[in-house]
Amino acid sequence: MPEIPELEAIRGFFTANIAGKEIAEAQVRIPHVFRTPAQEFRELPGDVFGEVQRHGKFLLFPLASGRVLAINPMLTGRFQYVEPKVKLRAKTCLVLDIAEGRSLRYSDDRLMGKLYLVPLEHLDKIPNWATNGPDLLDPALTEDEWLARLKKYRGQIKSVLTNAEFVQGIGNAYSDEILWEAKVNPYIPRTKLSEDELRGLYRAALTVMAWATPLVREAMVKDGVLDYEERRDFMRVHRLGGKPCPRCGATISEITANQRITSFCRTCQPELPA
Repeated sequence: MPEIPELEAIRGFFTANIAGKEIAEAQVRIPHVFRTPAQEFRELPGDVFGEVQRHGKFLLFPLASGRVLAINPMLTGRFQYVEPKVKLRAKTCLVLDIAEGRSLRYSDDRLMGKLYLVPLEHLDKIPNWATNGPDLLDPALTEDEWLARLKKYRGQIKSVLTNAEFVQGIGNAYSDEILWEAKVNPYIPRTKLSEDELRGLYRAALTVMAWATPLVREAMVKDGVLDYEERRDFMRVHRLGGKPCPRCGATISEITANQRITSFCRTCQPELPA
């Protein structure tokens, strides 16, 4: 699932490559993922892209018409920016050909993503937009605000970090990396962590995102072409069960529950004493 590092890398790439450019042709290929009538997407030709933005796990493509193309890629949504002659992926849902340029494509193997085309002032009509928490990288989310928001939750700390009502943009993979960075066990209840530990999680979250984003960008962009496939071979703990912890050398544990894999080091991230 794309999280902040992937989406920030994609956002930056598209801002550099399509802002100010006109849509020449729009193809709606698999309507299942569209939450706005597909016909409205077919009317995009002639509109012009603005500076691409991100909010939580949404990429936002503002248009000169005052509308916004909002895409939440969910688990398997993928973006491409390639020459039009490049073969389409099997489940390419949307193709936007750029005037005198390349083709912006969205594909989704499991068709779980959600695409909206709404007026800028109506973004809050997207389900859960108004009730979800702030984006992790929102400057207004200070360390003190993070702490105040955290204290509203009582569950296991990993579940809190991945709860979009608390904060947006952290998913399963990077929550493992944040908790490892902060030396916090993923199963400890939030109520059992000290204020210093909770503040440490804030700093760890920002550190992990700043560390991962350029690595992701380097992997997905080559010679002005974006062809995103998930790359996480640089991770220190997530999905590395059975391998040595890069910090202490102990074996990384991996637990699967409710179709979610949690990876952590029992030595670096100890459980609370009984």
